[in-house]
Amino acid sequence: MTDFSEKASDLALRVSGELVGSDCLISGMSTLDKAGAGQLSFLSNAKYQKQLPDTQAEVVLVSAEFVDLVPNSAIVVANPYLAFAKLSQLFDWRGPLVAGIAPTATVDPSAEIDPSAQIAEGAIVGAQVKVAAHAYVGPNVVIGEGVLVGESTRLEANVTLYPGVSIGKRCIIHSGAVIGADGFGFAHDGQGWVKIAQAGGVILGDDVEVGANTTIDRGALSDTLIANGVKLDNQIQIAHNVEIGESTAIAGCTAIAGSTRIGSHCTIAGMSGVTGHLEIADRTHITAMTLVSKSIKESGAYSSGTGVEPHAQWKRNVVRFKQLDELSQRVKNLEKLVKKLAE
Repeated sequence: MTDFSEKASDLALRVSGELVGSDCLISGMSTLDKAGAGQLSFLSNAKYQKQLPDTQAEVVLVSAEFVDLVPNSAIVVANPYLAFAKLSQLFDWRGPLVAGIAPTATVDPSAEIDPSAQIAEGAIVGAQVKVAAHAYVGPNVVIGEGVLVGESTRLEANVTLYPGVSIGKRCIIHSGAVIGADGFGFAHDGQGWVKIAQAGGVILGDDVEVGANTTIDRGALSDTLIANGVKLDNQIQIAHNVEIGESTAIAGCTAIAGSTRIGSHCTIAGMSGVTGHLEIADRTHITAMTLVSKSIKESGAYSSGTGVEPHAQWKRNVVRFKQLDELSQRVKNLEKLVKKLAE
């Protein structure tokens, strides 16, 4: 963990906030109910305001309406959650880079490694690879031929980048992620499947984060494209030739089928599925466990599926669901009968 510490007054300046109360040294962060001496916390959801009077946090990030409930010091900001996000980076567990190439790393002579980059133990760096300034290549990372790794990008342990991948600046690729594996492309000859060679690559923009064990397939002919600021959670499947627009965020266990284009500033909640060759409009928000089977042309919130209910009630509703077609036909017949009687 980091040993960073800073005065509350300086933290307030970082987020354009106002310190209310005494100044003190802050060396960590925690939740309202678990924070203690020397720690910073925050209130961003009003339903947790009941925790404020009893919190042991040294300083709390709050909006102006809740400042009088804080027992110790407060930093008043317009958006406490955003301020928390910014300050959390000061307490990140990742330590400073140790520039250089570890003795147990294998680096092809043709690779270009910036002197300020770190190549950790057991990493394999292929031919014609370029690793930019202040980049981190973690233990046992495998980087294929011709890959570009941007400035200040982090590849955590056991990441695999296939040939033909380009990673932008300030990206974070978490452990176990695989970028650039073959897309799922096959043609049927009547008896079996003939593989379609996947000749495209994968391009990630700047400030992209890819979660643990997430997979992004290379394009069949053109590239799979992940734009600037995209955030991908753990265990997501991005198929070949998918394009994801700027600042879109996708939660865990979601799958995006091939050649679908997702707009910018979208959110897709966990365990959702998007079928192939679709267009998703900018600023579309898809709730958890939604199946998207047709293009979405207008921004807004979209859902599918059913919510949780008691098991006995669910079983009854399943039976009713199976009867919907029959019930619909009966209603139509009754409507015809009523109309005939009214004549």
